[in-house]
Amino acid sequence: MKTTFKRVLYLLFILIVGQRPSFAHQHPPVEADVIVYGGTSAGITAAIQLSRAGKSVILIEPSKRIGGLTTGGLGATDIGNKAAIGGIAREFYRNIRKYYDNPAHWKWQTRAEYFKKEKEEDAMWTFEPSAALKVYHEMLAPEKVKLIYGERLNRAAGVVKKNQAIVSIQMENGTVYKGKMFIDATYEGDLMAAAGVSYTYGRESNQQYKETLNGVQANRFNITLKEHISRNAHYHNFVNGVDPYIVKGDRSSGLLTGINAGGPGIEGAADKKIQAYCFRMTLTDHPDNRIPFAKPDNYNERNYELLFRNYEAAPNGVIEDMYNYGDKLVPWINSKMPNRKTDINNQKGFSTNFIGQNYNYPEGSYEEREKIIQAHRQYQKGLMWTLANHPRIPEKVRKVVSQWGTCKDEYDNKDGWQDQLYIREARRMVSDYVMTQYHCEGLTVAEDAVGLAAYTMDSHNVQRYVDANGYVQNEGNVAAPVVAPFPISYRSIIPKKNECSNLLVPVCLSASHIAFGSIRMEPVFMVLGQSAAIAASLAIDYKLGLHELPYEHLHKLLIENQQRLGEE
Repeated sequence: MKTTFKRVLYLLFILIVGQRPSFAHQHPPVEADVIVYGGTSAGITAAIQLSRAGKSVILIEPSKRIGGLTTGGLGATDIGNKAAIGGIAREFYRNIRKYYDNPAHWKWQTRAEYFKKEKEEDAMWTFEPSAALKVYHEMLAPEKVKLIYGERLNRAAGVVKKNQAIVSIQMENGTVYKGKMFIDATYEGDLMAAAGVSYTYGRESNQQYKETLNGVQANRFNITLKEHISRNAHYHNFVNGVDPYIVKGDRSSGLLTGINAGGPGIEGAADKKIQAYCFRMTLTDHPDNRIPFAKPDNYNERNYELLFRNYEAAPNGVIEDMYNYGDKLVPWINSKMPNRKTDINNQKGFSTNFIGQNYNYPEGSYEEREKIIQAHRQYQKGLMWTLANHPRIPEKVRKVVSQWGTCKDEYDNKDGWQDQLYIREARRMVSDYVMTQYHCEGLTVAEDAVGLAAYTMDSHNVQRYVDANGYVQNEGNVAAPVVAPFPISYRSIIPKKNECSNLLVPVCLSASHIAFGSIRMEPVFMVLGQSAAIAASLAIDYKLGLHELPYEHLHKLLIENQQRLGEE
């Protein structure tokens, strides 16, 4: 009878609460001085810095591979100015150099074949993803970092706060982590969002921060504000005269895949659309290491109709290439990596970017995000097979692309594809200090620097639409120069004072869309991760909230740890 009674109570509990009761409280929380959520490059440098400062640290990576994009395909480092990179970030690139100084690490080609004219540098900025992964593990090995794989934050109810401070975070499996300080080093800003911190996503209007390069940019290639911006947008668009309809010239037949109905929106206006994602493919042309591009099981030829028409509309099938990256016919940037491998990036009007198919990613559930990732992989697999094999692709293109394939020795998947999608931008925190175009152009200077950014203000295309002439256009591409390496504010990596006192956000930091486009580079994330860790360590030592830290003390420690702040 007692057992039956208990079962009745249990069933009543489920009916009332709507879920099984959690027994996570039966297991004591796992504690450390600092909890770092996200094993991206920023998370790794933060964890290393904390260990070296004598702090206990737990690094939680939701997937099974650390390093984010640095170990996930982005081997052609986007920097802008190498002198702006210091601290553990520069140590990493120096270690990459040491790795390739070892002849044993040249399996598919010789060092001399790769470095035809090697520059005398203390660091190396191009590398295989597998090399980056080995270097990170070597850097972590001597540190006292507890590394946790495969645990995801309970985004609905996993953050416990008291008096504006995070007390603990809970994973989906029930494990609870307690810390004095927390660092959100994810590309998505999930811990930040779950902690109730203000954030945004998409594009602000130009009016919001008095910028000129934010919001809808449909007329970007028609203006003369900065000549090379217009050129860049032009070379990432379709050639003139590409028909957008399923049946050419027949509006009633409907739009082809990926074209938004209606116009692009008002010039300079805000929207919630996200710049395009892609996989930074690691390819090889070495026959003993190459996996040929396979036709996906559910291949849909119509998904690539715009690609066919773009070639067919181009004079002699030649699509101009502003960068002069090899063959002008192939819609990619093929950056050579060691051992006859590549880092492939988007280029031209129809390429590896799956434009307009990621709008729901920033706020999506884990399941929704996974569907988006799989859709991107499916699209890109189909694209590569199409470029290598389809008869409507120019023969010269097929000849070039078919020489390449994914690598047998880079990733765990048998097909050679990586798991890390290039999340160029997702959520962005809105703190008491927002980095904007003014900082990028040197018109406003942050006085509390924790690192430097130096790359072009860069946004990939955001959407496809039909222009007034009835042809398809891409919209959203901007590539505008920065005048010099510019300081990133400490206040831009901590939330508003009244929202959270012990959280640092070095990746999804407080910046406008266009300013984030300059900051969002892996070396900068590494720098900001280390600086976040230095601030967290100092706050623990001083028993202060992050907002009460005297910047002059933080500045001193940043310099002692070889961070470069623009004062050299």
